Amino acid sequence: MKLPLFLTIGRIFISPIFLIFYLKYQQLGITLHALPFVLIFLLVLSELSDFFDGFLARRFNLVTELGKILDPMADSITRLTILLTFTQGFIRLPLLLVFAFVYRDAMISTLRTVCAFRGVTLAARTSGKIKAVLQASSIFAILILMIPYAWGSLSLLQLQNISLIIISAAAVYTVFAGGEYIWANRSYIRQAWQSDQTDR
Repeated sequence: MKLPLFLTIGRIFISPIFLIFYLKYQQLGITLHALPFVLIFLLVLSELSDFFDGFLARRFNLVTELGKILDPMADSITRLTILLTFTQGFIRLPLLLVFAFVYRDAMISTLRTVCAFRGVTLAARTSGKIKAVLQASSIFAILILMIPYAWGSLSLLQLQNISLIIISAAAVYTVFAGGEYIWANRSYIRQAWQSDQTDR
């Protein structure tokens, strides 16, 4: 297996580890003071693998069709798993809010897949890249907020309220990015649709 693909697949397995550590830290012998740093380490590891798999694939010409499919899938799985994890424990994000991220990713992924079957490739957009950075930054921000919470400098209510504001802002942009992606690719989507009608 080529190294970039190995890093991509490895990234997928980091998200359930994050979930287990967040929800079961006491049973695993991790103190509340240490928990934010453990979770930050896992997130940094995930983001670094995301950077290096793309860098190595381009630098050494190791780009594969499977890698093109798995890389965005790994990104979605990792970030959505973490956001869904934050609906539990002490962060307690509203599940309906997190569904904004789930629905956007599911809709765009389905759209890209359908168009690909029709021979139409939908290119990535700058808004999508900004969305990914914003989501990762939002998760980092919440984990950093967990540090003063763990040491008693931030109340649970304050942690939850600030986390809600941060993720709400990310959700608004995520929905906007989804709409912008569809609008920017509307001619290609129409082309794929017309191709489907012609085949019938």
